[in-house]
Amino acid sequence: MKEMEKLLWIMKSLRDPETGCPWDREQSMDSIRGYTLEEAYEVVDAIERGSMEDIRDELGDLLFHIIFYSEMANEQGAFDFRELVDKAGTKLERRHPHVFAGMEVENSEQVKQIWEQNKQKERQQEAGTSLLLDDISAHQPAMLRALKLQKRAASVGFDWDNSADIIGKIEEELHELKESIQENDNPEHIAEELGDLMFCCVNLARHFHIDPELALRQTNNKFVERFNYIESTLKQDNKSLDETGLEEMDRLWNEAKTKKNA
Repeated sequence: MKEMEKLLWIMKSLRDPETGCPWDREQSMDSIRGYTLEEAYEVVDAIERGSMEDIRDELGDLLFHIIFYSEMANEQGAFDFRELVDKAGTKLERRHPHVFAGMEVENSEQVKQIWEQNKQKERQQEAGTSLLLDDISAHQPAMLRALKLQKRAASVGFDWDNSADIIGKIEEELHELKESIQENDNPEHIAEELGDLMFCCVNLARHFHIDPELALRQTNNKFVERFNYIESTLKQDNKSLDETGLEEMDRLWNEAKTKKNA
């Protein structure tokens, strides 16, 4: 498409050693990775706000980052944007044999199983490893890594049979955390027990096909909404948060919950 060709040309122009932008020329894959993560979160934020205009703009920013990385890789002789797109297309065809190779499937659950099986074959062929969890990067948000670890283990049958068993495990981990706190245990052990509990909560979310990251984002937004209600209500009464006791703030918190439910 001519629009894509223009975007590729713009990126090459920005990276031109003589006539390009000084800032863009100085960047490396390592230096812009933080910006890329920020752009990805801005896409999610736009989706949550339901603004199609913002979704379009944020996706464009994220696409530009992909082109930025591919241009830097091209300069190093590793790969270019066209190779990136070709590999992505080939992979999608390979992982969707029910669409492109005549395989029959009954439901989306079976599709996910085929997808994971194909990914596992690819990992073993490309990395030459027989260890199932080796290529799940440790350099990603802990909640996301926990979810990926659990999904990978579940793909070979290492999984809970039902959600009731997971809830039982959560109760067990919560009991161990309480014991550690009551015994005035060292912070490291409390952190370990707390981590075990959080890992189990991620597992419960996975069993109900809930993305734990999105669930927590929703709770964060709910907290902000209710706390803002507390502060706004106090301001209307010419009061500040600093001079208001916990009992009054708790009353306003419950008031915010009631109004939201209504």
